[in-house]
Amino acid sequence: MVQSEMRLSRPDDLVLSYARAMMCFVLFHPQPEHIVMVGLGGGSLAKFCYRYLPQCRITVLELNPEVIALREQFAIPRDNARFRVIQADAVEYMRKLDNSADVLLVDGFDADGLPPALGSAVFYADCRRALRPGGVMVTNIFSYDPNYGAMLRRLRQTFQGRICWFRGIAGNNRILFAVKGGGASPALAMQQKIARTHGLALPLLNRLLAHWIVLKMRWL
Repeated sequence: MVQSEMRLSRPDDLVLSYARAMMCFVLFHPQPEHIVMVGLGGGSLAKFCYRYLPQCRITVLELNPEVIALREQFAIPRDNARFRVIQADAVEYMRKLDNSADVLLVDGFDADGLPPALGSAVFYADCRRALRPGGVMVTNIFSYDPNYGAMLRRLRQTFQGRICWFRGIAGNNRILFAVKGGGASPALAMQQKIARTHGLALPLLNRLLAHWIVLKMRWL
């Protein structure tokens, strides 16, 4: 399963469908001030957000120092005032955050898939606490993961049922969106609409929506 791919001619592009699907968080929170990412990988999401969300501060958590060491080969920006990569265990780091992030992007896979700790009830509770009111958590889970059902239940319970996904938007990657409550908000209103039909109902339309979102961000 390919989870990272880069065009040498346009290193900031999002090539893979699951990465474009994760960017659908802008439907819920179009102008985040702080994004926290779990998992650097090839840096596709980090580079895209850094370039096309210039008002946003980005913190990337990566456990493996060998992955971080490859950042120049993948044209990942150097650390600066609004972008930094931290070598850290996301489970431990998330416990320290409190009402800090507008968006959490959880895409932290190892050779065996998603580590169980990144799908635990404790981790989800820490993620919810790390979000500001109206914030959005986006997590990438393989639909064939034997723990998928359990993770879905934990996420639903932690976020009080405020979760949704777009049907068929990224193949075997199930991209789940969870919204932190805090009164009426555009994020909750959009989540409720998507939850009724899992997006635009048809998988093809959902994939086109993700393409459109990415293209629109590049044009602005």
